[in-house]
Amino acid sequence: MKYVVTGGGGFIGSHIIKALKTREPEADIVAYQRSANKELKQMGVAVVQGDLGDPAALSRICEGADTVFHVAARAGIWGSWEDFYQPNVIGTRNVLYACNSGGVKHLIYTSTPSVVFGGKPIRGEDESLPYPESWPFFYGHTKALAEASVLEANQKPQQGVQTIALRPHLVWGPGDPHIIPRVLQRARAGRLRIVGDGSNRVDITHVDNVVAGHLAALGALREGRAGGRAFFLSDDKPVLLWDWINMLLEGLDIPVIEKRVSLETAQRIGGVLEWVYRTFRLKGEPPMTRFTAMQLGEDHWFNVSAAKDQLGYRPVMDNETGVRNLIEYCKAAGV
Repeated sequence: MKYVVTGGGGFIGSHIIKALKTREPEADIVAYQRSANKELKQMGVAVVQGDLGDPAALSRICEGADTVFHVAARAGIWGSWEDFYQPNVIGTRNVLYACNSGGVKHLIYTSTPSVVFGGKPIRGEDESLPYPESWPFFYGHTKALAEASVLEANQKPQQGVQTIALRPHLVWGPGDPHIIPRVLQRARAGRLRIVGDGSNRVDITHVDNVVAGHLAALGALREGRAGGRAFFLSDDKPVLLWDWINMLLEGLDIPVIEKRVSLETAQRIGGVLEWVYRTFRLKGEPPMTRFTAMQLGEDHWFNVSAAKDQLGYRPVMDNETGVRNLIEYCKAAGV
């Protein structure tokens, strides 16, 4: 059996590869990514360096594959439209072309709940929630365009590929290179504030549960189920965001966050900083944006019943164990 994982060296992609290797030691696995990866090579994974903008290279590696896990994307909240459109939309279309030309049976696309975020709180919505008329940032917009292309491809039987899109929210766990290190860095520097009244509930998704969702999606496609649909993924238990962050900080002997800023003030600050960074073309990204303020101060959690009922998804990592493991990892790794 041959598998291709785009973004195989990333946080989610590498965990998918490790799970596939554990489940099918003899499988032929190709990781397509922009950088070399010694660890994956030592596992017997074929690491191919390349870009999503290279349809010929994608076609070569997808030839004869049973399943493609398309994980690679440009994530983030800052950058130009072109920065996100090329890898997320054009890159995904190139992957679809490679799947169709290479006879790939299954494509599992790692999407995001941001595709349905239009700037308002989300409380327990399911997949019937439509795409908004506009998005507050380019990442969500371009991922929505890409997701739509993936799901539409499933409706074209002449092309052969069956597709599913998965929407894990706020992926966390040991080795996370994005969310957790940033939170810890700002907390240690005294630059983190509770946004709003601190009562907002959010979904988070441990990386082991993300992997479980991807493998469940593969099983469903192989049984001829759930093709052409998108599914929310989470730990299936929303957390009070600031209580959860303070629990993590306390476990790492970092002072908990007590100072607050209103959501309205945080959004105003974000708007000003966005203007400053764009006007003066400053490097990096603003320490606060309007979107970040909304994510830190509003509810955003989802109903994952569809993934449980139609994919057979079950979270394999509970929050308590996951946090304990994360604290141990951070202490050992000096994060």
